[in-house]
Amino acid sequence: MDPVNIIILLNIVGTFGANVTGAKRGLKSTLSEVKEKPNTFLQKFPPVLSMLSLVALILAVFQIGTLEYLEEYNTIRYIGLAVYLVFSWIQVWSFKTLGDNYSQEIMIKKKHELVTKGPFKIIRHPQYLCQIILDIGAAAATLGFIVGGFALIEIPIYLMRASMEDKLLAKHFPERFSEYKKKSGFMLPFIG
Repeated sequence: MDPVNIIILLNIVGTFGANVTGAKRGLKSTLSEVKEKPNTFLQKFPPVLSMLSLVALILAVFQIGTLEYLEEYNTIRYIGLAVYLVFSWIQVWSFKTLGDNYSQEIMIKKKHELVTKGPFKIIRHPQYLCQIILDIGAAAATLGFIVGGFALIEIPIYLMRASMEDKLLAKHFPERFSEYKKKSGFMLPFIG
């Protein structure tokens, strides 16, 4: 197997293990009491899209759904690998920073807190930005055109989901969120 693909496969295992606690919290949050949970396709579609992207990446590691690995693509692949690795671990950091506020669904819990530390100090939706960028990096690293296609589909979906989350946070934390919004970017630092 190609060395770049071995590193990606090891990273998938590592980040999966690191995200187990977040997944447990996400499951627990569906069972806990919530203040507000919008009924929208943005609840289930983005996690399904992420899962499909992960499946496409695993297939790409085994060179299914990829371009042919030619010597002239190595620079693109190495840059893609670096981007993929960095942003996959920033995403793990984002989920860990959310702590008990993490959920796989868009919701405000009864004991919800506005998280403004860690990566959230700079941007309000680092987990979505990371998902998009890490999938673009993974597509470049594996030359996976299916992974790349999913990454392009994710852009508008995650922008809509992040916008919906902003509206909910503004509704439930009006003063604090307004102040926080002035100091942080939407998905890019200092923008939005």
